[in-house]
Amino acid sequence: MTNIPETGRTQRVQIRLVVIQILVLSLLGTLGGRLWYLQIREGAAYQREASGNHVQQVVDPAVRGDILDARGVPLADNETRLVVSASRTDLLKQKDDGKAVLAKLAGVLGMKPEDVTQKVRLCDAKTPQPCWNGSPYQPIPITDEATPKQALQIRERAEDFPGISAEPEAVRRYPAPGKSNTSQVLGYLSPVTDEEIQKAKDTDSPYLRSDMVGRSGLERQYDKVLRGKAGVTRYEVDNLGRVIGKAKADAAESGSNLVTSIDSRVQRVAEYELDNAMKKARQQFDKITGENYKADSGAVVVMEAKTGRIVAMASAPTYDPNVWVGGISGKDYKALTGKNSDYPLLNRAIQGQAAPGSTFKVVSTAAAVNAGYVWDGGYPCTSSYSVGGQVFKNFEGENFGPISLGRALEVSCDTVFYGLADREWKKDGGINPKKGQPKDHFFKTAHQFGLGKETGIDLPNEVTGRVPDRKWKLDYWKANKDAWCKSGKKDGSYVEKIAYENCLEGNKMREGDEINYSIGQGDTLVTPIQEAVIYGAVANGGTMYQPTIGKAVISADGKSVQEIKPRKTGRLPVTQATLKGMNDAFAGVITRGTAAWKFGGWPQDKIPLHAKTGTAEVYGKQTTSWLATYSKDYTVIMTIAQAGTGSGASGEAVRNIYSALYGVGGDGSVDQKKALLPEPQKGLPKVRTDGTIAAPKITGDPGKDAEAAQKDNPTNGDDQQPATSPSPTTRNSNTRRKPRRRGSRRMPA
Repeated sequence: MTNIPETGRTQRVQIRLVVIQILVLSLLGTLGGRLWYLQIREGAAYQREASGNHVQQVVDPAVRGDILDARGVPLADNETRLVVSASRTDLLKQKDDGKAVLAKLAGVLGMKPEDVTQKVRLCDAKTPQPCWNGSPYQPIPITDEATPKQALQIRERAEDFPGISAEPEAVRRYPAPGKSNTSQVLGYLSPVTDEEIQKAKDTDSPYLRSDMVGRSGLERQYDKVLRGKAGVTRYEVDNLGRVIGKAKADAAESGSNLVTSIDSRVQRVAEYELDNAMKKARQQFDKITGENYKADSGAVVVMEAKTGRIVAMASAPTYDPNVWVGGISGKDYKALTGKNSDYPLLNRAIQGQAAPGSTFKVVSTAAAVNAGYVWDGGYPCTSSYSVGGQVFKNFEGENFGPISLGRALEVSCDTVFYGLADREWKKDGGINPKKGQPKDHFFKTAHQFGLGKETGIDLPNEVTGRVPDRKWKLDYWKANKDAWCKSGKKDGSYVEKIAYENCLEGNKMREGDEINYSIGQGDTLVTPIQEAVIYGAVANGGTMYQPTIGKAVISADGKSVQEIKPRKTGRLPVTQATLKGMNDAFAGVITRGTAAWKFGGWPQDKIPLHAKTGTAEVYGKQTTSWLATYSKDYTVIMTIAQAGTGSGASGEAVRNIYSALYGVGGDGSVDQKKALLPEPQKGLPKVRTDGTIAAPKITGDPGKDAEAAQKDNPTNGDDQQPATSPSPTTRNSNTRRKPRRRGSRRMPA
């Protein structure tokens, strides 16, 4: 018979009870330890955090700094508008997520309900534009063009529009179309994202949820100085949200002004001439296809030759940057980014890359001299140049006989450069050079001219162009070999034959590659800004400058001025003797060379001009027009895609730009009073404490103050605001930097 304890429990049951008791005591000990840690050890810290729950932050957005031209004319400033916004947080509290409220709002604003709905939906990988890419907790602007009547309807019927506000706010403003647009240079703004807020959280320039951020152009490049610092007021509130006191207030700090080297008058001329040149090109016939030229895109750069400062930069097609203000519509977004848009958001002056054609011969000429060829040697300019079974023709079969390198530049003789490049290719060992043998003068010189890399201009997303040297060919072949070998056919179409050849020896520098390269054809790609740097260096004696648009940053009160000095980046790899020869040759292009038919009657004795034309062939497209020019003061580069010859498409437009700069009439007379900028602008506009701007003295008219000049000509040749009058923002401000808000919306941080 089993012995049972008096308690009636077996030994197994007793063991289980002991285990349970130990477990319970352990849990109680753990809980007690955790309570001690939270209440005693970390109690003070959590108390401080809890007290923060009773503090609400209210944000007063900083007024964004203006972007000014060299004379103080606003290129981008602010104006007070009635902005209607929606709070997603409040809308989502509605039974239908606010759909009825938004539909009712659309009726008041005269908008389509779907357009209003699209503006408040959040952007993600599956949601196309338009959508809201800012913080979901920030009020989302529906329109910044509300009328006082519409705003009054919304405010008086607040119960019908929960989550909707209508308040006066400072809104970004850009020049209207028809003035100096400068859209790709200026860029645009959009709301800050949560990701950006997190990334900048621990930096010296953190974002608040109310911030608008520059997305391209100068707005992005100089966003930190333009943005300023928003003011934050912290209020103590009770559990019911009632304000019981003010904890702390940080005043808003207005953004600084950015003074650029852009002259809005010259900018407008450049934009007009580029657009007009493209229109005229479309009226001309392509002799090869028999069709009109398409002239679908182009760019022009006007740069100070001795500093690298940009006076004008235009890109076509262009757009109105005001479409981004207050949120872009679906229609406008499609027009800017759709397949049929020609991508106007691209700044083709720094992002458009194409074969340079004969404008590249400035590099080939320098390379030939560096390789030991004599400037005045008699180089055969024949109508064609044969290599094996391939014939490389001169433009229109011209034959000038034995000529110098200078004359080859004047008449743009292709066969002279074919012969020089071919001889160097053979000296370098042909298609199978020994290791370390190739000197590659033609490719080395291109890199020394700054090609194949960014110029460093103060604009985002500049592209590098391309120098197709041996390293590039090898890397490109490795990346594309499989595709070439799969699609290539020895006896197929032109494209299939090229693929077949590339499959076999695309990693090698072939004879035809170097011959084509010498005249800026083949795989060579450059940008207009790279050409401006090169020809600017030829103009100033050989110094290459980093191109810049920003000229100075001036604080909102005008007391702090930080000038952005010109920066030298190197020298052209040429002697002064070679530079002199090039200058004489490029002057000859204007008087008796390939551009002479467009510059007849130009006062060359008073205002010497120099030029190099270029006509680049592009497979499957019409030829690209290039015209590189310079005077003692300026470099002007123009390119138009699918527009024909360099001088034919761009010559008249470039001449008109110089005429505007120097005041040259159609008969060749020079009237300095009509000159927009006969000398580069050296002074800076001054921001006064009362918000007005004093323009610098007008160069080329010594002793005459800009203010006096504007009394005679209030717009200084531009139909924008006079440089010395208060900007439009001033009428609603006490110092121009702080637009009066009259109860404007304050946003939670």
